[in-house]
Amino acid sequence: MADAADLVRAATPEDVPDVLRLIRALADYEREADAVETTEEDLQRWLFGPDPVASVLVAEDGGPQRRVVGMALWFRTYSTWTGTPGIYLEDLFVQPDQRGSGLGKALLARLARIAVERGYRRVEWAVLDWNTPSIEFYESLGARPMQEWSTYRLTGPALADLAADERSVPQ
Repeated sequence: MADAADLVRAATPEDVPDVLRLIRALADYEREADAVETTEEDLQRWLFGPDPVASVLVAEDGGPQRRVVGMALWFRTYSTWTGTPGIYLEDLFVQPDQRGSGLGKALLARLARIAVERGYRRVEWAVLDWNTPSIEFYESLGARPMQEWSTYRLTGPALADLAADERSVPQ
């Protein structure tokens, strides 16, 4: 079998169906199977269109068909404290039958290499509190949780209400 690092590459527009399949599999794993609204058209637009906002690395199984079995979907961030960009890893997923093959580590290593080569100072992501296998994996690579930070999200009606609140706009 090929070295896991040799099985990771940048996604192409032709990979979009596989990326969507892996997003759905991740949502199922995270107990949110019904939460995925994205479509292939969305992914084509936002990953490969005229104004791409994210990038994807894919991992292949190394077999004769080179099936896509893993992915790391990420986007660039900026830290005012370090004065440099960083990477936010939105989704990391390797199919269950491929876990332990080194593909997850290879995806993260490639992402780390991208960050270092571009002069970025960090790679960050969120992990569900109950996802012990992933937490142990990340910590084995040297990642540490940000203990004093909580993630907030504004969506749906609350987002629309705030956007429409004329009182929040200075006169």
